[in-house]
Amino acid sequence: MTQELSPIARIRRTGLPPYAVVVGDPARAATVAALLEGAEEVSYHREYRVFTGSWKGLPVTVASHGVGAPGAVLLFQELADAGIHTVLRFGTAGAMRPGIGDGDLVIAEAAVRDDGVTQQLLPPEYPAVAAPEAVFALQRAAREAGVPHHRGIVWTRAAFQPALIPLDAYDRAGLVAIEMELSALLVTASLRGLVAGGVLVVDGVNADELVDEASPFSAGAYDPHREVVARGVERGAVVSLEALRLLAEGQAG
Repeated sequence: MTQELSPIARIRRTGLPPYAVVVGDPARAATVAALLEGAEEVSYHREYRVFTGSWKGLPVTVASHGVGAPGAVLLFQELADAGIHTVLRFGTAGAMRPGIGDGDLVIAEAAVRDDGVTQQLLPPEYPAVAAPEAVFALQRAAREAGVPHHRGIVWTRAAFQPALIPLDAYDRAGLVAIEMELSALLVTASLRGLVAGGVLVVDGVNADELVDEASPFSAGAYDPHREVVARGVERGAVVSLEALRLLAEGQAG
């Protein structure tokens, strides 16, 4: 039985549905899985919690990867080893552009590789880019669901707590949001030939709060557990699953 499981996440080496939604929080994995027909928890080891089920007839895997890119990339690699070929990350992020509200969705076109791990996999000049069909599928699913959404480049950053790093250059470049794991997925997808993308729920963090030592964030005011965020998570879960269906049926446009 041991040989049938992967070494880190302890997932099945074969037999998982090839379309997957990955999330950071194991509890969020259960939330997404609750939307599936015939949902079943198939493994739970460390931060890696995995469910299978079906969404409108499409077999789907839902898995959690924990906080931070180094641990997440281990799951992504083992999912690829198990035969999963299409992966959408569904997470949370802080908005970096005016006009993006709490609970809105951000659909990532690409990610800045400040994740602390992919620089050990590929030179830093190599881009972390979402598959165009994944971007289009997520946008179509959000549009058809009537969910407020935005598109753009996100910043995947290893350090979550405040730090004295100037953001002026990234502000001028027009990044839309900041999060912690997406670039690791996109780089893994490039290395392994996967279709990958990401959709993020804005949980209210402003970029200035991440670097200002006097900010409410540093004083403990950051609260991603508000009702507006919870509603965004509910909408984002449906959008993620529907985007997988569109990708499987070749209807991403």
